[in-house]
Amino acid sequence: MAVYSVNEVIEMAVQIEKNGFAFYHEATKRKDLDAKAKEFIAYLRDQELDHEKLFLGLREELDLQVLEMSQDWELVAEYLKTIVDGRIFNNEFSAIQMATNAKDLGSVIDNAITFEKDTLLYFHALADNINNPKTKGVLRKIINEEVSHVLKLNDFKRKLK
Repeated sequence: MAVYSVNEVIEMAVQIEKNGFAFYHEATKRKDLDAKAKEFIAYLRDQELDHEKLFLGLREELDLQVLEMSQDWELVAEYLKTIVDGRIFNNEFSAIQMATNAKDLGSVIDNAITFEKDTLLYFHALADNINNPKTKGVLRKIINEEVSHVLKLNDFKRKLK
């Protein structure tokens, strides 16, 4: 079983955010969006960029090298990699394709909800296995924002019907 370092796990988190940014950025280019939908999707896009910056900041901090990981880190790291590999947006290209090929705004929103739920799963698993209070605090902040994204997306979807 491969063992992933903290830096590799943070890099996976950065990639999740990059893929989300690519999806939302491409979705803002759709011709079938009204101004309100475009503004909402642009807000979500910008949130992904903010999260990426937070993770890059974590990766660069000196105390990242001495994080206390759970005793089961090897298993946790493999699980995190499995989550990343199984995501709806495996890379930026697939994220862009899903935004472009969605049949309508409802499909864009459904894809976004799935992506945000996948992201939540990853960040919860990571937060549950890191003991460093500063890193845990950053992850909790991002988790709360991701939860709010799912709720906002669900509300937006309800209003479409």
